[in-house]
Amino acid sequence: MHAVGIPVFADVAELVDASGLGPGTREGVEVRVLSSAYRGPPPGPQYPLPMNAENERRSGVPPKLEVLETLAESDTGRPPILFVHGAGHAAWCWKHWMDGVAAAGYPAYAVSLRGHGGSGGSLLKAHLDSYVEDVIRTAATLPRQPVLVGHSLGGLVVQRTLARYPARAGVLVSSIPARPGLGTLVSLFKQHPSDGFKVLAGGSLPMRPEYLFNELGPEEAAGNVARTGGESPLAQFQVLFHRPVTDPLGDVPILAFGTPDDMLVPIGDVRDTARRFGADLIEFPGMGHDLMLDRRRSEPLEAMVGWLDAKVS
Repeated sequence: MHAVGIPVFADVAELVDASGLGPGTREGVEVRVLSSAYRGPPPGPQYPLPMNAENERRSGVPPKLEVLETLAESDTGRPPILFVHGAGHAAWCWKHWMDGVAAAGYPAYAVSLRGHGGSGGSLLKAHLDSYVEDVIRTAATLPRQPVLVGHSLGGLVVQRTLARYPARAGVLVSSIPARPGLGTLVSLFKQHPSDGFKVLAGGSLPMRPEYLFNELGPEEAAGNVARTGGESPLAQFQVLFHRPVTDPLGDVPILAFGTPDDMLVPIGDVRDTARRFGADLIEFPGMGHDLMLDRRRSEPLEAMVGWLDAKVS
């Protein structure tokens, strides 16, 4: 059963045309299997040239994208879940939640946006619209229209993607708000003023354990931080001063997660975004910004699976 008012496309080409990216959208999306009991349709064609920054500049071809996959034990007919990471992270950060949704019957995919993880492309050239294109390109390789799940900056990318792509549903996890994210800049200046100045000067925000986790032990927190990387200066600037996001295509159900103890995104911003989209809102006091990695990560995961079962199954 499809949600009322959401366009549903049986043909990938028709869906890609509706998203406005045009021919070649699926090229260069490389799916890497993490766990797979059931093999669905194969991903789109592979672009043969490694898309480093210089090749991307010369060819004009979008960079190759790393996509991780974890499938359910059998084809349940449930929509796939496409996870979109936040600033300085990559597809790896969704491993726990990918396993969880796959166990519940939802095929799970996580994309590393250009310049992150194993994906090609240049962070210096990346911006929010190019990240949106990465998500749509990845969605075009999936067997069905997916649910989009975005964390932090990835939550803002999902908001912008929903305005162009008819997803089955959206889940915003500690998301940068639909309005300019100046609250995040204020949070930086309150904790580490030098980080705030660094971002304004075009530097990449350091991924500090105290920004991301409230409950993990020091060793596990440090291990996760060690896997993070840099972020696009332009995308960071857009987070602070972007225009309000336009409305989604169709009547898309949206779920918002947040925590009043988030050290990067104020809970007021999360609540404002939920009101803007008419989203269901669930808060998890005590947890840190990285809800999918903090110690009680199973709690928001279980809440999301229950919500998906009610809304899109």
